Amino acid sequence: MFGYIYVNEQELKLKEYTAYRSFYCGLCRNLHLRYGRTAQMMLNYDLTFLALLLTGLYEPETKQEERRCVPHPARRHPMVSNGAIDYASDMCVLLSWQKLRDDWEDERKPLRRAAAARLHPAYRKLAEVYPRQAAALEENIRALGEAERGDLHEIDAVAGLTGQFLAEIFVWKEDVWAADLRTMGFYLGKFIYLMDALDDREKDAKRGNYNLFAPDGAIWGTDREREIEAILTDMMAKAARAFERLPVIEHAEILRNILYSGVWCKYAALRAQAEKKSKESAAKNSEAAEDDKRP
Repeated sequence: MFGYIYVNEQELKLKEYTAYRSFYCGLCRNLHLRYGRTAQMMLNYDLTFLALLLTGLYEPETKQEERRCVPHPARRHPMVSNGAIDYASDMCVLLSWQKLRDDWEDERKPLRRAAAARLHPAYRKLAEVYPRQAAALEENIRALGEAERGDLHEIDAVAGLTGQFLAEIFVWKEDVWAADLRTMGFYLGKFIYLMDALDDREKDAKRGNYNLFAPDGAIWGTDREREIEAILTDMMAKAARAFERLPVIEHAEILRNILYSGVWCKYAALRAQAEKKSKESAAKNSEAAEDDKRP
């Protein structure tokens, strides 16, 4: 479900991209050191965004160092560490255990069950440290499962459940900034759920799995696509307005790149993929029609 809150690399300056990667690599290392390889494999861009956002907002003491790692052994590269990355790492484990358990229940893949089992002790400890976030996760993921089993197709109701638990994930501290962070998390959560539904639509149809857009028929290039795009735009506009109310200076341009441009890269890729398939299908139909005309 996660991984849609990413930068538009082409629009970033080299210095900004290096800073972004230092957070991504720092979060990766943090997950490995504190929770092991299984947690490290659950690293995603959405939690990198959260680490950047909370660092820019709270400005915790941050350490940077250059290290080699298994995925990139050839040369050292910068990694940062701070309290915001610790928090993002904790939230990644909370989210990952729930996702792995959900994947096991949906698809019955043994590897998912084994990974969930390895993360479960850490999840239990983190649920005690962060009862608010853990309760929001459990309550809304349970409600999401019920909505999917009930074949509910109301966009606000279904996507809003992901929004509800991501709203709590975004709130590191209950302070004057909590309301705007909740607003950001809520609308980003809804956006992520809808993007995931669009991304997985064909795969879910083949497997017979629930998908919010399953009954819609054709989407790309139709009025339905324009309706969905308007909904996604409204969600990102509300998340961006909440962000602009926060006194973020450090890494602000990277965060703006993500909110105003990066989040749309996947949407553009999905649309381009649909257009390509449509052209290929039209070409095949044309060839078939020509074959039928031949004696």
